Amino acid sequence: MFLDLSMPILLVDDYQTMVRVIRNLLKQLGFKEIDDASDGTAALERLKDRKYGLVISDWNMGPMTGYELLQHVRADETLRLTPFLMITAESKIENVIAAKKAGVNNYIIKPFTSVTLKAKIEAVCHGEIANINRIAG
Repeated sequence: MFLDLSMPILLVDDYQTMVRVIRNLLKQLGFKEIDDASDGTAALERLKDRKYGLVISDWNMGPMTGYELLQHVRADETLRLTPFLMITAESKIENVIAAKKAGVNNYIIKPFTSVTLKAKIEAVCHGEIANINRIAG
């Protein structure tokens, strides 16, 4: 599948090591426009300043979680169609279901490889619906 490697991506995670890891994976895949935010509140500010082709957000952050960020994005008329990929270390099915109901485009469980990340991004960018019964990597 064709991926638009020039699309800007917003990476949201409060753990800077994870930001560096995911940024490096994205660069390995060929993406060049990668911004980051350390929490949901900062991400919302960035989303108001720039149109992103994809948001990749960790679930567990404070003061605003990735799930709360997703809810804000989906409630905002100007942001609601922004593709959103949720990342978490927890594979609780109730979290996956809640994220799907809130409008997440896809879900990825840590740890993951660049191959998995690429497949999830392709699925999100090509409008494929995430299968909530297959939550692993």
